[in-house]
Amino acid sequence: MSGIRFEDLSKGQVIGSDPLAVTREDIVAFARAYDPQPFHLDEAAARETFVGTLIASGWHTAALAMRLLQASVFRGGSSMGSPGITELRWVRPVLPGDALRLSVKVEDCRRSTSKPDRGFVRLAMAVLNQRGETVMSQGCTVMLPRRGAESPPPRPVALAEPVPAAEPEDAEILPFLSRAEIGATRELGAHAFTADAIVAFARAYDPQVFHLDPAAARETHFGGLCASGWHTAAIWMRRMLATRARDAALTARSGPVPASGPSPGFRDLRWLKPVYAGDTIAYATTLIDRRASATRPGWGLSTSRNTGRNQHGEPVFEFTSSVFWQWAA
Repeated sequence: MSGIRFEDLSKGQVIGSDPLAVTREDIVAFARAYDPQPFHLDEAAARETFVGTLIASGWHTAALAMRLLQASVFRGGSSMGSPGITELRWVRPVLPGDALRLSVKVEDCRRSTSKPDRGFVRLAMAVLNQRGETVMSQGCTVMLPRRGAESPPPRPVALAEPVPAAEPEDAEILPFLSRAEIGATRELGAHAFTADAIVAFARAYDPQVFHLDPAAARETHFGGLCASGWHTAAIWMRRMLATRARDAALTARSGPVPASGPSPGFRDLRWLKPVYAGDTIAYATTLIDRRASATRPGWGLSTSRNTGRNQHGEPVFEFTSSVFWQWAA
């Protein structure tokens, strides 16, 4: 496994990346695939929304940050994965023509007490635009191989044959946030991860060997080709919007449809198990809190716990998100 080693980083170290230009075409292409909301797709439609202008999906910004992290901190090589994200904040919108760069501070380094081949590195990341403004901040931990340590044997993995998941036909009335039920869970449907899709996402955003090359991935500790964690998250977004579209269509038959806005960020994201080529992940979201916005009259902020389970019923992914949601009619 080429690239960075645990011993190459030290507490207090600061690492920067080269800039990466973000075009309108990039923004729209990502949105069509994963986050088809009007303010990511079309300038005219965006002017009529909460946002008011065309901006990049926050998940697109996070995926680009991963690409910059791999090129800079990982030195173009591979880590051993990440257990998750402590907190991510989308601070400013990313606009067509912006040039993003990464600034990473190493906050802590510790050797694993149970697996001597690796160490854990805690990073504080900031994505900056061409004006030096922070557009996204993120706290995360990555696992890195230790130099000279014996690599663990690849875990035994039997990859499943991907079975296309049928689009659900169920629909529920979308409430305004002031009337939304705390504790209510909405099933979002399932998605089958194919090897081709895993590799395509990795080439664009997360080119680590266990996401790129089935043969090479079998020789890593993962034991097989697995999806980028950001791919898993982007599909959650796509499933959530597909479900909301069905619910909005039903709601529109009897009354007004509450609008939704962007998200300021999320916390406590955990990648619990690898998502392998052939896995089918079922997603869900549960509302755990809501409050009226103090700065946006007529709007509120919802807090939800979001999950993904594989075909064996095992949890593979979870995080707590916040999103603006129209408070009342």
